[in-house]
Amino acid sequence: MAEDPIKAILKRMPYGFYAITSTAAGESNAMVANWVMQSSFSPRMVTLALQKGSYTQGLIETGRVFAVNLFLQSDFDALRPFTKGRSKNPDKMAQASFTPAPHTGCPVLQGAAAYLECEVAALHDDGGDHILVVGLVVGGEVLKEGEVGDTLTLPKIGWSYAG
Repeated sequence: MAEDPIKAILKRMPYGFYAITSTAAGESNAMVANWVMQSSFSPRMVTLALQKGSYTQGLIETGRVFAVNLFLQSDFDALRPFTKGRSKNPDKMAQASFTPAPHTGCPVLQGAAAYLECEVAALHDDGGDHILVVGLVVGGEVLKEGEVGDTLTLPKIGWSYAG
């Protein structure tokens, strides 16, 4: 039996593995994230959790836009350069291949299977170590065909960010 049953349960929840891109004042960034979900049908909205103090949090609060880049399982290597934080890899965007999304200008990363562009509708800081960002979906495009089972997830690569 697990020493910490709540941690064990949270680790059993499957999460996707996405790149969140943002832009503000001429700066862009990409970071990996897995706490992302649809949070409204009408209007279409997504919510993500960002670690407080992250570079992306500052960009999103300033620029009020972000994009969620989805990848296929077979394209994990395209996402790998963004798995290190800005403090460990400050020049990651200088070597990144991307195009600006048409509505927000956020980077759409080369290799992404699809993306959603979002405008910030709300930021919630409820005292935890992450803030919640609610985004109104204003655009998106499927770049590579696939099904939900083809989408890259943390369990498929053997990683965990939970507990």
